[in-house]
Amino acid sequence: MGFDQYETLTMTHILEPVIFRNGAQSKNRVALAAMTNGQSNADGTLGDDELRWLEMRAAGGFGIITTCAAHVSKYGQGWPGELGIFDDAHIPGLKHVAETIYKYGSLPMVQIFHGGLRADQSVSGTQPWSASDAAEAGNDSVARAATEADIQGVIADFAEAARRACKAGMAGVEIHGAHGYLLTQFLSRTENRRTDAWGGPLENRARLMREVTRAVRAAVPEQFIVGVRLSPEDNGNARGLDLDENLQLARWLCEDGVDFLHLSLWDYTKNTTKRPERHALQEFKVVVPQDVPIFVAGQIWTQQDGDSAINLGADVIALGRSAIINPDWPRRVADDEWQPQRTPVTADQLRTWGLNDTFIDRMRRRKDFVKD
Repeated sequence: MGFDQYETLTMTHILEPVIFRNGAQSKNRVALAAMTNGQSNADGTLGDDELRWLEMRAAGGFGIITTCAAHVSKYGQGWPGELGIFDDAHIPGLKHVAETIYKYGSLPMVQIFHGGLRADQSVSGTQPWSASDAAEAGNDSVARAATEADIQGVIADFAEAARRACKAGMAGVEIHGAHGYLLTQFLSRTENRRTDAWGGPLENRARLMREVTRAVRAAVPEQFIVGVRLSPEDNGNARGLDLDENLQLARWLCEDGVDFLHLSLWDYTKNTTKRPERHALQEFKVVVPQDVPIFVAGQIWTQQDGDSAINLGADVIALGRSAIINPDWPRRVADDEWQPQRTPVTADQLRTWGLNDTFIDRMRRRKDFVKD
């Protein structure tokens, strides 16, 4: 088979349906990655701009639409304007999202999380907490060490958040176990300095993520999709992570009933730090059962990027920055002549693509993303 024929085959594969472990199906293998945007209301209820942002991507052909990270506890909120899922008052807005996205044949999912030491005290109204005292772990945060009551409470909060998502008609949830938020903080060898059952060896440090996953799985019916997003190794705010430990964690999470795993790589073209000759997808594909799709995110812009990620072992590609400025990427990418919009872009362009001024200001922090 020639190279051109191979590319055609893999392109078709990207736009073909993907079946999750529980039998649920997406119309294609292109997902909108969850992105912080600050477009909801101060009380965590759905904002009109948030809905518009999501609807534009559903209309653009994304098979899976993932909301921004939604906090499962009022005290786990990470930033102003964040979507909430900690109260039944949030269900009507989530229901509106689900109904809107389903109109386009896409699957709506909520990413659920707790900020831990990265929770914003100015919006949460209380001192944040984490696996360990933040100052002792060398973090620039006022977070205290979690009590047993905190830990048991947050497990229940994740389960209740999943129940709300299900009640709202969402297709599933993605548990945020990446990017240095609470679950990653417990997993970390450097940030978790506990000596009880929640710290020390990997089995203990992974316990919170596993208990959360099990509680979420038990709170929703089998046909409801449950996935977990992971940072395979140290990157940015995700510190103290080890590739081999996360491979073991992936095995455990599959035993605990996840329907997919999402690897947050930041740049899908780079191999692992621990084993530079190996790609993370190659590593995880060996330990993850064939019926558990693997999502991958990180600098996927073009058809060729998508093909490469699939060839490396991804089952679904999740688009972040490229989805911001190409809201109809899945519809357009089938055209071999089409080239996606690239950065930098203007604020006015971003407004036409569904970003409000708060979201645009966030993107100004990204180097060379917004030009004035």
